[in-house]
Amino acid sequence: MARQYAIIVNPTAGKGYAMGKINDICLILDEKKTDYQIFVTEKPGHAIELAVKYGEVPETVVIAAGGDGTCNEVINGLMSIKGLNSPPIFGAIPIGRGNDFAYGAGIPDTPKAAAAQMLNERTVKLDIGKVSGGDYPEGRWFGNGIGVGFDAVVGFEAAKMKHIHGSMSYTLGALKTLILYPEAPEIEFSVNGVVSHIRPALISVMNGRRMGGSFYMAPDGNPCDGRLNWCHTKQEARLKLLAAMNAYTKGTQADRNDTETGHASTINIKAFKGSLAVHADGETICEAGKELEVTIKPGALRLIGSTLI
Repeated sequence: MARQYAIIVNPTAGKGYAMGKINDICLILDEKKTDYQIFVTEKPGHAIELAVKYGEVPETVVIAAGGDGTCNEVINGLMSIKGLNSPPIFGAIPIGRGNDFAYGAGIPDTPKAAAAQMLNERTVKLDIGKVSGGDYPEGRWFGNGIGVGFDAVVGFEAAKMKHIHGSMSYTLGALKTLILYPEAPEIEFSVNGVVSHIRPALISVMNGRRMGGSFYMAPDGNPCDGRLNWCHTKQEARLKLLAAMNAYTKGTQADRNDTETGHASTINIKAFKGSLAVHADGETICEAGKELEVTIKPGALRLIGSTLI
């Protein structure tokens, strides 16, 4: 059966950059005589609906053309489909602000290159994470990662910057959050059943490699290896946290005394003093939650257009 492509475009991605790239994508697909349709989202959550509708059609490739938020919605739609003989086929064309999922998933960083790469029809098994708690007690799926504390607040601040593009919005968001410097909660952190008590400025749990366009929360992350990468950095003086943020931009945070890293299949996070600000793929999970469970589902989707082996 010849594959069909359902391309879900977020017109607001990349500050409206997405709409200007649709013709470029269509030229590549038309040149290869590809069977495809373009669907432009009309509201938040619309990409989830479209992903469910077209993901249920056998051998239809559902493509998220947008940023991390668009990928997140399409992933959540595909993961809600039941009764398929094989996992849905998912792909991404990066036209967003950070494009962190695409980066970690080995997808070329320009829309033209990504569209061309997905036409080779090769797929790899893609792991998908799930975070349960906060505003989503039933759980929310994620492709790239979740941030707790400082990391989440930075994302919230970056989202408010309507006229600043790319990773710069996250860098400025980090500086603003550093000035505000919210008090860190006291947390029970459980990794595969091993419990510790910490007071972290931030926690990241990653399926991919990068957040905010320039922060390498899991420099060795691989969304096809069946495990989550985690890290947390202690709450200390502002200058020490600034130095830690600089280390994250280089992926060298594991060398720091105030930072711990590791791998897991299940992570539980419980605030027994204070609360948890949490995002998943840039989407708000909660601003003042108390408890989270994070798990991984290996090989949940088939990823097309990736250069990963």
